[in-house]
Amino acid sequence: MSEHQPFSQALRRATAAAHERAHHSTYMDALLGGRLALDDYATLVVQYWHVYSALEDGTDRLRDHPVVGGFAVDALRRRDAIATDLAFLRGPGWADDLTPLPATAAYVDRIRATVDDWPGGWVAHHYTRYLGDLAGGQAVRGLLRRTYGVTEDGARFYDFAALGPVPPFRTRYRALLDAAGEGAWDDVERARIADEACHAFELNIAMLAEIADTVPPEDLAA
Repeated sequence: MSEHQPFSQALRRATAAAHERAHHSTYMDALLGGRLALDDYATLVVQYWHVYSALEDGTDRLRDHPVVGGFAVDALRRRDAIATDLAFLRGPGWADDLTPLPATAAYVDRIRATVDDWPGGWVAHHYTRYLGDLAGGQAVRGLLRRTYGVTEDGARFYDFAALGPVPPFRTRYRALLDAAGEGAWDDVERARIADEACHAFELNIAMLAEIADTVPPEDLAA
């Protein structure tokens, strides 16, 4: 990666193709096309419970880290919102069946490994999830409102009001990436983090594919 290119720009370019593939997975196409039952969306939220639990355990453990601690923004946390959404989508017994799909378990294992051994890798996963939620994830929020009439509980996951205005936050986030890319992370580390961000998208794609396998085929068809 060019030393003259801000790391946030390099990271976005490096992950563009994988991001596009995730956005146009079979499951996401069916969801955004309004073809799925609401319970099929709830299956995705169950998987998110595990993914964000792993990410936010990292937030707790790395908040004092000299390089990546700035990414530990409490207003980004999604786990409580996911619990509220699942209580709405699956009822009061939602926590009785939270078994992750195999692809989700692999995704979670990878996140936890970065938390344990490689804080820069945790940032790669943090970046792919939270900035995606602040951008493309808002299309899902609109879909829930238009197609299913879900506007509050059931869609809390996409409510980032605690952050304040999103564009300034995204600017601050990119500045954190750029500062670490200029100071703490050399060319080799920046390349490793970009590769991990691509890997994070691949893990997400695998998770979405397994969720699609739980959906009736006729609901997936365009």
